[in-house]
Amino acid sequence: VQLQASGGGLVQAGDSLRLACVASGGTFSRYAMAWFRQAPGKEREFVMLIYRNGGSVSEDSVKGRFTISRDNAKKTVYLQMTSLKPEDTAVYYCAAKNTILTDNRVFPQNSYDYWGQGTKVTVSS
Repeated sequence: VQLQASGGGLVQAGDSLRLACVASGGTFSRYAMAWFRQAPGKEREFVMLIYRNGGSVSEDSVKGRFTISRDNAKKTVYLQMTSLKPEDTAVYYCAAKNTILTDNRVFPQNSYDYWGQGTKVTVSS
């Protein structure tokens, strides 16, 4: 499975942006799909996750601002980001995990099977 993330860019605080991650190969519907981000000088951190059944979990700082969705027919997972803040500036990565679990757990980063190359989001103040 290969993951291709896109949609990043330079925006102003308060703006919105939608990221997309397209998968090729594999059976997309079997995967839990997640977004992570890595800010300059910081470790990569979890953002949001959508399970194969459509349920999702999110990191506290993005609740109410970010939404994750998936289109299994298009093998694509989206991250809709609104009310962006300068602290959202990071490289955003998508990841896929082949799992049947849908119980609101956040999986360890090293448990994901595939990673995309990242797309850069810069939010200016």
